[in-house]
Amino acid sequence: MSEMKVYLKGLTCAHCAGKIEDVLSKLEETEEVSINLVRQEMMLELKKGVSPGKMRETIEKTVHTFEPDVEVAFPEEGINAASKAKEACAEGCSCGQEHQQEGEEGFGKKFFLRFGLGLVLFFGAVFWKESSAGVPLFLAAYLVFGYDVLLRAGKNIIRGQVFDENFLMSLSTIGALAIGEMAEAVFVMLFYQVGEAFQDYAVARSRKSITALLDIRPDFARLTTEGETKEVPPETVQIGDSILVKAGERIPLDGIIEEGHAMLDTAALTGESLPRNAAVGDRVLSGCINMDGTLRIRVEKPFGESTVMKILEMVQNAAGKKSRTERFITRFARIYTPVVVLLAVLVAVLPPVLGMGAFSLWFGRALVFLVVSCPCALVLSVPLSYFAGIGAASKRGILIKGGGDLDTLCHLETVVFDKTGTLTKGKFSVTEVQGDVLRLAAIGEAMSNHPIAQAIANAYEGELPEAENYQELGGYGISYELEGETVLLGNSRLMEREQIPYEKANGVGTVVYVAKGGKFFGHILVADTLKENIAESLGALRKQGVKKMVMLTGDRKETAEAVAKELQLDGVYSELLPENKVEWMEKLKGSDESKTAFVGDGINDAPVLAGADLGVAMGGIGSDAAIEAADVVLMDDDIGKLAVGIKIARNTRKIVNQNIVFALGFKIMVLVLSIPGIATMWMAVFADVGVCVLAILNSMRKKD
Repeated sequence: MSEMKVYLKGLTCAHCAGKIEDVLSKLEETEEVSINLVRQEMMLELKKGVSPGKMRETIEKTVHTFEPDVEVAFPEEGINAASKAKEACAEGCSCGQEHQQEGEEGFGKKFFLRFGLGLVLFFGAVFWKESSAGVPLFLAAYLVFGYDVLLRAGKNIIRGQVFDENFLMSLSTIGALAIGEMAEAVFVMLFYQVGEAFQDYAVARSRKSITALLDIRPDFARLTTEGETKEVPPETVQIGDSILVKAGERIPLDGIIEEGHAMLDTAALTGESLPRNAAVGDRVLSGCINMDGTLRIRVEKPFGESTVMKILEMVQNAAGKKSRTERFITRFARIYTPVVVLLAVLVAVLPPVLGMGAFSLWFGRALVFLVVSCPCALVLSVPLSYFAGIGAASKRGILIKGGGDLDTLCHLETVVFDKTGTLTKGKFSVTEVQGDVLRLAAIGEAMSNHPIAQAIANAYEGELPEAENYQELGGYGISYELEGETVLLGNSRLMEREQIPYEKANGVGTVVYVAKGGKFFGHILVADTLKENIAESLGALRKQGVKKMVMLTGDRKETAEAVAKELQLDGVYSELLPENKVEWMEKLKGSDESKTAFVGDGINDAPVLAGADLGVAMGGIGSDAAIEAADVVLMDDDIGKLAVGIKIARNTRKIVNQNIVFALGFKIMVLVLSIPGIATMWMAVFADVGVCVLAILNSMRKKD
């Protein structure tokens, strides 16, 4: 299967979005279709062998069948394809919103002029209600407030799209006019339009706060070649090129500092308020801001694989990864509206037929049902809540890849850790050398980027020949050839596998056994230290309801148990191969309501990260494979941020539940009260638009 993203600029109608999803999901070429109204994006999972290019015409035709004025754009048209689309829908869009020009966010000059005129006509009609001018003034005020709703309803009926918000609002208010409730009909349309403007304003503001992270994308890079410096698009810079970053500029690509030193603002990536000092030899990440000094950086990764682009991709792709709650609300919305409309017909027809009152009485009560039948409060506020939560976490340096992962965080009760680079600093030093083995080990380890290998290589001060036939033996160590003989560097399992008798080492740390030509030469002990404040970080997880903490490591038993004892972990499993970690992860998984997370950083952790209920990667030093496989990325390698993420997730979930209970509860209450005639049309409009605005504002509340 392949995924396809489509930008739908101007799509805000939940009802229309549901219809588009229904039609496209029933195609033979698609597995699943999901629209996110907050991001105005659609994600399609295509069946194997289906080309995204062949789907473009079908997608555009389907979207424009329901929303002719929505701008459809595709990522292959450029990374900012969506921004090329119109900022708002044109007049006549059937999405049910009062769209404004860019920057007005629902309340512009047009809004105030229109509603000023409408209010003058309305109050004039009320003042001259008993005169012959009353009815024309009421009708004029009604048309000023509702002409666009009536137009869209008419156009949609011609296209065969009847049950949308425009039709329901038009039918209910025209019905109110027909039974003589003119003032109520005008005020209902006024309240509806004001509510829609508030809704547009709230959603626009929320979109801006959620997508603020996209500002970290650099516009250019200063490429230095043969003494010349020129500004070029960051996409054109190659690995190994040198770039210049001046004070106040954002670092465009990941790399190593070759010249200069500066303080870096990493807040956009890690959420840290304090700047970091960077000097020659330090690795720097794209997206950071150079606060002072001038840096010359050797590029390590192409722009498409840089940290800043990975962050943007994670944040943008989160739109397509809906939680169970979001999917339920989407399905519920498709059923809710036709059911309520059917009930409205029964309320209007059945009681008069049974002799329980005049048709005009029950028709008025049925109009209330029609107004309450739109599910926008749920369809907009629920995904908005999740994205507000994802946005809040991103600002703290916690990248969560979707609403489902946010839900999993809420139910986290077991956390499983890798050791090296996760609980410990991953900065090693040689503490013991047994036998004349340092040079032999340094020759092989100099070929590896592993922290333990680098510690051994740095411990030897002389010149080293290049290792021949170097091989990495996953879960065991490495091998190479020297002077025609095979040299083995690794753990005890490597010695046992090769049937080489060896002396077992004692002491806390990682042991590297050395053999040459099938004979044991000795060992090297390399020690690591715990990360600063790691105990406090684990304590914060306990306070957030994590009941069990376990460590899985390939390190030897003595070292692993010493670390577990110091950190008061609930369990430790040592000397594990990558496949053993996956097996233990499966055993440690909880029930559907009790979730288990794995926290790791290395490439060997990718399988277990993918297999856990929730994979958490240490982003700053984590490998690309680990970050790709994970569901959550901690950008500054601080495990304490996981506790912050849990808190944000639970607050988000609380707000989602509040919105569901409030929206459904109020709508059901109005529906029930409308049958005996207690609920008025005004209450119905508040149950629709007012509840939607309040739910959206609630979604935007602070989550951390």
